[in-house]
Amino acid sequence: MDTTTTGTTPNLKDPNYTPPLAQAVPLGLQHVLAMFASNVTPSIIVAGAAGLAFGGAEQVYLIQMAMLFAGVATLFQTIGMGPIGARLPIMQGTSFAFVGVLAGVAATQGLGVALTACIIGGAIHFALGSVIGKLRWLFPPLVTGLVILAIGLYLIPVAIKYAAGGAAKFQMEAESFGSLMHWSVALTVVIVALGVKFFAKGTLSNAAILIGLIAGYILAYFLGMVNFAAVGKASWVTGITPLPYGFEFSLGAVIAVTLVSVVSAIETVGDASATAKAGAGRDATDAEIQGATYADGLGTAVAGVFGGLPNTSFSQNVGIVGMTGIMSRHVVTISGLIMIVCGLLPKIGAIIASMPLPVLGGGVIVMFGMVAAAGMNVLSEVQMNRRNMVIIAVSLAAGLGLNLVPTAVQYLPGVVKTLMTSAVAPTALCAVVLNLVLPHEDNSAT
Repeated sequence: MDTTTTGTTPNLKDPNYTPPLAQAVPLGLQHVLAMFASNVTPSIIVAGAAGLAFGGAEQVYLIQMAMLFAGVATLFQTIGMGPIGARLPIMQGTSFAFVGVLAGVAATQGLGVALTACIIGGAIHFALGSVIGKLRWLFPPLVTGLVILAIGLYLIPVAIKYAAGGAAKFQMEAESFGSLMHWSVALTVVIVALGVKFFAKGTLSNAAILIGLIAGYILAYFLGMVNFAAVGKASWVTGITPLPYGFEFSLGAVIAVTLVSVVSAIETVGDASATAKAGAGRDATDAEIQGATYADGLGTAVAGVFGGLPNTSFSQNVGIVGMTGIMSRHVVTISGLIMIVCGLLPKIGAIIASMPLPVLGGGVIVMFGMVAAAGMNVLSEVQMNRRNMVIIAVSLAAGLGLNLVPTAVQYLPGVVKTLMTSAVAPTALCAVVLNLVLPHEDNSAT
């Protein structure tokens, strides 16, 4: 690795700059801390929707795969292979965007169908790399903002259920559901996370959610809510299993995952562009955007083969690049290696899986709320005239309404029903179609 310099001063804006190891390792760990909690949470939620025992060996395995293939997908981005990879400091991780679709598929058709859809959807996502530039016009801020907002709004009720004691039927029917003990733990996570985020700086501030989860975990332990039995039984090192739930094809699941993949690809284009702008003060090149999309799709497909959920670029890590001013892709390569090591150690997965649901609930209240807020932030770029407000109103009403009342479309064919009740797919479809059909207007809404 070459260290690029300008005179005697390192060129920090060069992705190929290699900081000294004593600086690169802490910077790489900072990237891991910023995304760690968000990366493992989707796997926990989908595992719960599939009916896997909380803290059980199967759930631990899915958590391991989330860590392992976040690291692998990150290396696809930072090191690259031919046209694959942006070769920019882009951190990959498990995407929240797919949680709604995959949780629904896992609950009704099983993890085999869900993971098969991830493999095929990842391959299609990979193919998007060659045409992504031509599709960007279909997804202006109005559409992408709506989709991100819909994802957040769909997930917020899940966060509240987890904070109160769990989202499964038997957990919601338990006497302890909504108890003061559960809420005291969840609110501890929220309060500590917010306090650290806004009153600390640097690495601590970036790891606010993780620190909040640790605080809630400690309180839950003293309240007798933590069971370490699975941690003791977990081995230190383990292998990985190809197609752990088989290969089961469902057209509806594949279409739903593919639709979300298109949105995820557009988000990755935005993250690649934002990384280049924040770290190097320039626009991302076509090769970098295509490479980032290729890496996204390949990471998703490979993860699906071994039980991991779809990967995408993590926007919060773009903020770290802007904050530190260090554009080195080698720093994020170290981050990817750290995640791979974590993924190969079942003890770490078991410790995460032993986290009581109210602890996780407190964390995801903040995380899912931030997803919705990110969507609102994108929509803030949109002029709020009558046309755009109608598109927002109809798209959200269709997406969230059908998801909340799935029996409203119970007589539709299976494939169509899966799509119509996924929240994300109908919101995206309505937004794209209405944005193409409705005439533009210049006057602001009054």
